[in-house]
Order: sequence, then C-alpha cells, then structure tokens
Amino acid sequence: MKEIENLKETILKDYPKLGKGSEFDFRCHKDVSCFNMCCSDVNIFLTPYDIVRLKNRLKMTSQGFLDRYTLLPIDESQNYPVVMLKMEDDEKKACPFVGSAGCTVYSDRPWACRMFPLGVASPKEDSQKGTSEFYFMIEEPVCKGYAEKKRWTVDQWVKDQGVEHYSEMGELFKEISLHDYFKEKKQLTPAKLEMFYTVCYNIDRFREFVFESTFLKRFDVDEETVAEIRKDDEELLKFGTNWLKFCLFGEKTMRVKSDVPTQRQAAVSTQAGQL
Repeated sequence: MKEIENLKETILKDYPKLGKGSEFDFRCHKDVSCFNMCCSDVNIFLTPYDIVRLKNRLKMTSQGFLDRYTLLPIDESQNYPVVMLKMEDDEKKACPFVGSAGCTVYSDRPWACRMFPLGVASPKEDSQKGTSEFYFMIEEPVCKGYAEKKRWTVDQWVKDQGVEHYSEMGELFKEISLHDYFKEKKQLTPAKLEMFYTVCYNIDRFREFVFESTFLKRFDVDEETVAEIRKDDEELLKFGTNWLKFCLFGEKTMRVKSDVPTQRQAAVSTQAGQL
C-alpha cells in the first residue's frame, strides 16, 4: 500500500492534468506487438460493481468469485478491505480472463481495464487543496498503443469504452471509502470491517443478511425497494451504501421501525455493524 500512496503523490505532483476535452493518441488491437502483454503481472483493484458484473457474467455466486479470482491484500495502513484480481500462478502472471484473442469478458471488464490508458485522480484523494478531479495518462513502457495514430478526446474515450455507468456506480463506493470518518483517523471495529467487506464485495451474502435475518422487521424499508433489492444487484449496492453510512458512520440513512421498542432501538444501532 505504501507503493500506491507514493504513486498517488507522483501523479498529483508530476503528471500532466487532462480535462474532458484533452486529446491523446491511442489504439489497442490484435496486430499491435504488445497485444495482451499489459494484462499480465498487473495490480487491478476491483470495485464492488466490477465484482457484480464479473460474477454475473460467469454465473457464479459472489463468494465463489471471491474465492477463485481475488486476493485480499493486508496492510496496517488500510482503513478498509480492498479486493484485487488474482493473476494466474504462472510465469507470466496473466489475467485469468485473457485468451489468445484478447479479453474473454470484454463487455464486463473492470473499470480499470476500461479506462486504460487513462487514470482519474479524485478531489478527496488529492492532498493539494483546490484541485478538482482530473484525468492523466498512465505511463506503461511495454504498451505500443500510444504510438498508434488514433486521436481521442478524454470524453470520447470514456463514452466509447462504456465507462460512464461504471463510474456512476463507483461513486457509491467513494461515498464510503473516502468518507470523512477515515480522514479523521478513526478505525472500524472488526465487526464493521466484516460488514464493509460483505456489502461491498460479497453482495449475495448481504442479500441473505437482509432477507434471512430480522433486518426487515427492524428497519422500515418500503415495499418497492424490497422488491428491487431482492432481485437486482445494482439496486442492492445502492441500498447497501445507505446501510453502511448508517451502521459504520452513524448517519441517519435508515429508519428503525416505529414499533420497535425505544429501549431496543439503541441496541439495533449498536448491532448494526454485525452480521
């Protein structure tokens, strides 16, 4: 994680800042000499929405996907759990989803893969006050796509690669991972860390928590929302964001049912971060 923080500082200090109208040349295709090479021995952090798209594409449960395709790096400086895509255990350390013809899950590939060769620096990640979100070119010496004469604006690239909806869903994760709670150097309890992991990454288990526990007896959730989160993973992620704001940070984003005895309401809030 220290390496990642150093990279962030380098980006903020040295990388040219690009806006939506900034232009660059790039094209990736099977005839470029480095085709597929950028998909080996690389750290790809997965967002909650990345996992939803991939596990559904592969027709797997979220637990099955996490067990087979992810790593959970541990670092003392971490405020919350992060999930990385596990490379194959071979000499190339290749992405498990790359074949000879390219990406086998292309239409459901992660946000980071869609954005390449661009990166994004967000305001709350920026230590320099007054700097708004900006894009930057990722420096990857092995990549020959930079030399291809295909001109894009940043905005054109984002739309062409289908990034927009991924970014919209990613904002939900930022609301939690970049919360002021962590800026104040506060630490989550083990139970709340487990809840964070479950809601963000193990969406099927979170659905079980909602529907197979006393959750809906304790919290006032309208019938339309209940119907949506029962079958729709995206809606469940949105619901989960509000739940985490409530159980991790004490925000009033959930309503305890009025018929829950007053003396039990404090206990409900205390137990909220526990599975």
